Amino acid sequence: MKILAVSDQEIDAIYSPQIKSRFGDVDLVIGCGDLPYYYLEYIISMLDVPLYFVRGNHAYLLEYGAGQPRAAPWGAIDLHRRLVRDDSGLLLAGIEGSLRYNAGPYQYEQFDMWAMVLLLTPGLLVNKLRFGRYLDIFVTHAYPWQIHDLPDRPHRGAKAFRWFVQVFQPAFHLHGHIHLYRRDAIRETRLNRTRIINTFGYQEIAVDLASLSHHRRQDKTSSS
Repeated sequence: MKILAVSDQEIDAIYSPQIKSRFGDVDLVIGCGDLPYYYLEYIISMLDVPLYFVRGNHAYLLEYGAGQPRAAPWGAIDLHRRLVRDDSGLLLAGIEGSLRYNAGPYQYEQFDMWAMVLLLTPGLLVNKLRFGRYLDIFVTHAYPWQIHDLPDRPHRGAKAFRWFVQVFQPAFHLHGHIHLYRRDAIRETRLNRTRIINTFGYQEIAVDLASLSHHRRQDKTSSS
């Protein structure tokens, strides 16, 4: 399975007819925030695959453009504070926004992030009972504390996200928010089982669904 993950910067090869030839084999799209709704809608219309998203800290309460004003991209599935099982069997969850640094609408204090993470926990326990694993992909705009973060106030990491990843160990944690312009910039970090990936611009990610089931069998064997 191939996933196209996008965030923070519009890419010419995506917002053009080239998208079909370049990304036509994508099975799923994930938006990690700070992209206009029309951009995400274009991806949906051209690739005709499911698109899951969270909002970034620069999202508008309403976006104006062709057609009526809208608070979310048409045809996309909002993951904020939700657990979703995709038709492929992937288990996804998400949390929008960044840590608070001004009066923006999608900004939260550290304790808000903790509250949202803890609200996901009962559903994760149900996932473990039903599917043998808590979660496959955690989708956020921000990132864990001391992983890909910066010391300035707008770019601090969420302490709750680091705890979340350490405890529930999803296969992937996809985020945005940090813009990468240097070749030597760190885009991916592994924390235990989890690959934490900055999706700035775009990233193509291969997911082996069979390996996720394998982890499920391993977990059951180790607990028996």
